[in-house]
Amino acid sequence: MHSPMTTLDERAVVRKIAWRIIPFVFVLYIISYLDRANIGYAALQMNRDLALSSEAFGFVSGIFFIGYFLFEVPSNAMLAKFGARVWIARILVTWGAISVASAFVHTATQLYVVRFLLGVAEAGFFPGIIVYLTYWFRAKELATTVALFTAAIPVSYIVGAPMSTWIMDHVEWFSWSGWRWMLVLEGAPAVIGGIACFLFLSDRPADAKWLTPAEREWLQGQLAADARARPNSRHFGSLKAMGNPKVLYLAFIYFVYQCGSLGVGYWMPQIIKGFSSALSHTQIGLIAMVPYLFATVVMVLWSRHSDRRNERRLHSAIPLGVAALALLGAGLATNPYVSIAMISLSLAGLYAFKSPFWALPTLFLSRSTAAISIAVINSIGNLGGFVGPFAIGYIKGSGASATPGLLFLAGLLVLAFLMTLFLRLTERPQSDEAGSVASHH
Repeated sequence: MHSPMTTLDERAVVRKIAWRIIPFVFVLYIISYLDRANIGYAALQMNRDLALSSEAFGFVSGIFFIGYFLFEVPSNAMLAKFGARVWIARILVTWGAISVASAFVHTATQLYVVRFLLGVAEAGFFPGIIVYLTYWFRAKELATTVALFTAAIPVSYIVGAPMSTWIMDHVEWFSWSGWRWMLVLEGAPAVIGGIACFLFLSDRPADAKWLTPAEREWLQGQLAADARARPNSRHFGSLKAMGNPKVLYLAFIYFVYQCGSLGVGYWMPQIIKGFSSALSHTQIGLIAMVPYLFATVVMVLWSRHSDRRNERRLHSAIPLGVAALALLGAGLATNPYVSIAMISLSLAGLYAFKSPFWALPTLFLSRSTAAISIAVINSIGNLGGFVGPFAIGYIKGSGASATPGLLFLAGLLVLAFLMTLFLRLTERPQSDEAGSVASHH
């Protein structure tokens, strides 16, 4: 290195990298979540137009994750082969085109097919970005970095709820239903984002012409030292990673988590609609913003706390316990204001869980193995995105109330809380406490 980097220089370089990468991938993830979650708002008109029952809508919401599951790991293998910039750009362009195509369906079966294909197209995006972030950020910055990225999920609902419902209420050009225009107008940005991704992102620090040679050398040295400082990390081949008990254990926790998170997310517009028949679509969208605003703030603060304490396990478990209790309260509440408060608290817990959880695989796996393991955890876990919405739809279809469905999800989250609480990441018991593993990862 040409000259030693001072602490001030180090902070400046990390900040420079963060400002270059995080806002961009943040916007991409907002577009991603908007395109998968806007079906919940479309349902306010679409279910009537396509004659969808509660069970059918639950299936429509969930089948996305079957395609996602089947193609997640192959997609991540392709990312390793072609490079993050090219492959993430491909993902964006493909899912944008399919999202727009979903506006042209006329039967439930056509919608099932398009939603399945949307899952296939988007598979690999989230773990691909998580792996991409590990190419640029040290382990000690990872939970906060991932939090800033995954904060795009609640923000996509904050942006998407009023925007989607406003389009549905006000855009009916050429005698086309508002929900169809909403799918077109929210799908097109993914195609634009894919082109921008190809032109803007650098694959690795060595390719970053926007860093000085000294900055590139320092960053590559830091990341190499980071990898060496994890004596407990292990390297597995792809198949062995998929069969690793700890990877599968984390995958099951994430599966249960996704049941709760997506079960609530997809059904919330219809839960809010049930508060009063006088609410317009736009009003439903504005009310739906509130829980996600609260969840975003809590998520970022909790992740920073996790980084400061260098602790991941308890910071993953506690939010799940809070979310379980809050969903129980939401299921039992009869007052709309209490219901929204409980849903807000449950979503805050569900989103606060995310960033500390995604730092867990890096505590016991090497960087290269973490890539395939994150894909395995995400793909198996995302099957919960099928089970959660479908379970609420099935239960609601048989009883006309979402309450039993919410209680069912609360029970699942209790199980995830207990599993996370008793998680052991290393054979040495003392290494799991207060992040002593985390201090070496």
